[in-house]
Amino acid sequence: MVLGNEKALWLLFAVPAVLVPVYVWSFWRKAAMLKTLAESDMLEKINTTVSKKKQFVKSLLLIAAFISIVIAMTEPKWNPRPRKIKRQGRDVCILLDTSRSMLAEDIKPSRLERSKIAISDLLETLSGDRIAIVTFAGNSTVKCPLTQDYAFVRMALDDISTESTTRGGTMIGDAIRKAAEVVFENTGAEYKDIVLITDGEDHESFPVQAAEKAAEQGIRIIAIGLGDDKEGSRIPITDEKGNKTFLMYDGREVWSKVDGETLRQVAYASPGGKYLSVVPGTTLDLGEIFSMLIESAKKQQLESVAMMEYDEKFQIFIAMALILIVCESLTSERKKGV
Repeated sequence: MVLGNEKALWLLFAVPAVLVPVYVWSFWRKAAMLKTLAESDMLEKINTTVSKKKQFVKSLLLIAAFISIVIAMTEPKWNPRPRKIKRQGRDVCILLDTSRSMLAEDIKPSRLERSKIAISDLLETLSGDRIAIVTFAGNSTVKCPLTQDYAFVRMALDDISTESTTRGGTMIGDAIRKAAEVVFENTGAEYKDIVLITDGEDHESFPVQAAEKAAEQGIRIIAIGLGDDKEGSRIPITDEKGNKTFLMYDGREVWSKVDGETLRQVAYASPGGKYLSVVPGTTLDLGEIFSMLIESAKKQQLESVAMMEYDEKFQIFIAMALILIVCESLTSERKKGV
């Protein structure tokens, strides 16, 4: 037997902790009140019709009904049968910028943390699609290969920070090439998406050319630019003592602003590509983006997954509880023949 809700078993502790003490106290209380009305010899004469044994049985029937209800709440199942489920989906590689500029707080709590929250929320909406994560700054790292194990993706996501890459910078082109050549290396020619999340300006790694090359492999790019493309935002730095300052270069504060024009070219270099701008004051909802642009697209047949099916049997215990309650109500406290 398999239980679908094992936590409900904790309610069984209510039997020795609550129900039994309540019934013991009620029997004691009833006896004490009767003693205040008459002496013991008189009680034995006027209380001859009540069966303490039947009172005890009625209590046991109600306790057994409670136990049956708790067992039903655990969602018991048995008769396992293997069944193969065919899963369909797309291969999606998330390219997440982890450069220091992603620490900017114009998008709360920060650009990077907001992106991680959005990716985590996205995982809640997926059903069958394979997900990979590549972090990038001055170089690129595959943090999670293509997988349908969303719990593993969450573990990889939790470990991502601005320390996830060893070099500073924003090499978008290198990240796109890493996704195309490594993440999507053994996949088919279709059903592949790159979701690029960045706030950076990049002219050194030839991102548009990398996007055009990826498009030849059937990869669609959805670029998401974080931040303001005009004024930008300062990059906070916290020292060992917890003091907060801002990144300086040549005696001036560094202001990070998104290069929306380049990201548009990157996105539209691939058929069906899309550029989305997330400016301060707006939210990054990857679930909505996925539903709008990816979930509705064509999907490939992925490997079948063996699932075990069980017969739900909670109804049996609900029926037992009802029978026990009916039996309790029909059971008289009086002795036979009285």
